[in-house]
Amino acid sequence: MKKKLLDFLTEKVRAIVNSKLDKDAKLEAVCKLLRDNIPNYDWVGFYFVDRVGQDELILGPFEGEPTEHLRVPFGRGICGQAAELKKTFIVQDVSKETNYLSCNPKVKSEIVVPIFKNGEIIGELDIDSHTLSPFTNEDKAFLEKICKIVSKLL
Repeated sequence: MKKKLLDFLTEKVRAIVNSKLDKDAKLEAVCKLLRDNIPNYDWVGFYFVDRVGQDELILGPFEGEPTEHLRVPFGRGICGQAAELKKTFIVQDVSKETNYLSCNPKVKSEIVVPIFKNGEIIGELDIDSHTLSPFTNEDKAFLEKICKIVSKLL
């Protein structure tokens, strides 16, 4: 059942990326699609790399409650670690993380997937959940595919 949903959503993301909307509208539409259709995806957003000065991530389009983390240095929090190490991070229980930046007390788990272009990290997709341990290898593979599709916009 979940595989069918993820395959359907992958095609929807492809359609959004290929639509006539502007880049930010496309990214917002992807966030909304994922948040509205996948249980436990309670906050969905993009961060983009800013290499002026120190390496930082800057918040882009998102769906969910506002966050105070508009800029995240590489290495800080789950997003910063994923950017620094250039790999997907899945944290099933954020309360057990020592290097975690809390955005909202409701958040129990997080998955962060880097977005690459020409072998360089250019951003990431960040998803927070209000549920403990919701993320599976299926989610990881799905979100990595979504990031490859989205990278064509950037």
